Amino acid sequence: MSLFDQEPNSPLPSSKTLPHAVETAPLAERMRPRTLAEYSGQEHLLGPGKPLRIQIERDDPGSMVFWGPPGVGKTTLAKIIAETTHATFIEFSAVTSGIKEIKQVMADADRAAQFHSRTILFVDEIHRFNKAQQDAFLPYVERGTIRLIGATTENPSFEIISALLSRCRVYVLQPLPDERIAALLRRALDDADRGLGSLHLTADDDALALIASYSSGDCRSAYNTLEVAAQLAVEGDKHISHDLAKEAIQQRVLVYDKTGEEHYNLISALHKSVRNSDPDAALYWLARMIQAGEDPLYLARRIVRMAVEDIGLAAPEALNLCLSARDAYDFLGSPEGDLALAQAVVYLCLAPKSNAVYTAYGAALDDVEHTRQEPVPLHLRNAPTKLMKELDYGKGYRYAHDEEGRVADMDCLPDSLKGRTYYHPTPEGREKLLAQRLEEIRRIRSSKRKTP
Repeated sequence: MSLFDQEPNSPLPSSKTLPHAVETAPLAERMRPRTLAEYSGQEHLLGPGKPLRIQIERDDPGSMVFWGPPGVGKTTLAKIIAETTHATFIEFSAVTSGIKEIKQVMADADRAAQFHSRTILFVDEIHRFNKAQQDAFLPYVERGTIRLIGATTENPSFEIISALLSRCRVYVLQPLPDERIAALLRRALDDADRGLGSLHLTADDDALALIASYSSGDCRSAYNTLEVAAQLAVEGDKHISHDLAKEAIQQRVLVYDKTGEEHYNLISALHKSVRNSDPDAALYWLARMIQAGEDPLYLARRIVRMAVEDIGLAAPEALNLCLSARDAYDFLGSPEGDLALAQAVVYLCLAPKSNAVYTAYGAALDDVEHTRQEPVPLHLRNAPTKLMKELDYGKGYRYAHDEEGRVADMDCLPDSLKGRTYYHPTPEGREKLLAQRLEEIRRIRSSKRKTP
């Protein structure tokens, strides 16, 4: 790959002079906007006076990162910027390129800069580059040899090295709303130069709305589905109906990556819906993760976690129910076992809530970490040998079963932590009874301390 394989300021082909290769390109590529006037969406960045529009209009040479889901226009924006600023545009894929290609492009950019030629290097899926590969860009970005535009579907905070990220502006692109996608599909049907207008197709509004809704905000996916629907319509009555659109949609596009941020966003939504006692929302997020291909046993583990973190002793049977749901899924598999997970989720939503044990354990951990590690009090130690007895191991221990009320007046914490209270039961569910029992224990112990 070389910057000198093309004229530095060669423009994008116009719709009137499209070569055959472009005419036969996928619909999504043919309909790609070539100017800001054609670009649809992202008004929060490209509206009048908005940050990205100002940067483009001022021909600001700063590097940037576009972060957003697939099909929202990241690559398109990069190409529009290159055309607007009349810079040489080099498109680079982090999936297929390595350090050798990076160094070659950087060397070519250095040579081009000597002829006052500006270079925009667009790196698609930049998050797939490792640290060493990302480091290779740094000196060239700092010197201004290249203007780096990276595109990523992953959170740049986690996937792009801080040194490179600090030299780039991050712009967050949002999924396109269904209404906007449906309008773009209608435009593609009517456009005879770049779209499907030469086929003279008609389409019901609800058919285009259906395709748009199944794209999950991914315009490229919507165009691909429209192309399939158009092929089916050409073989029929040249009309795209709701039923034909449904036939063209093989499977809903679910934006999901089991190792990416969306994975954590969805499990967070499930957990917080359970915590907020919302069974409808919890079932939705559970179904969405299962349909997207999440490992159901991962979901089972998280559901067990919810039982001990958010239900706790307010409904202690929740833990057993969730463990049973895990075993049921292990025994049945999908799709039958999915219902066991759904049952557990609904139960957790409706169960009384308590995080008292969760917070109590956290407070105990905090004391373990931040207080002196004192030895175990002698009266709590076993004394299996004569020497240990001579050293007062076990001296002063009082056997609770021999005490009135089965409670002894005996401190079990180290001296520096005497009187520390970690567990504060709530008045919810079964824990209300535990709170009463704890209060009774405290009364018994207090009365024994007052007895002379």
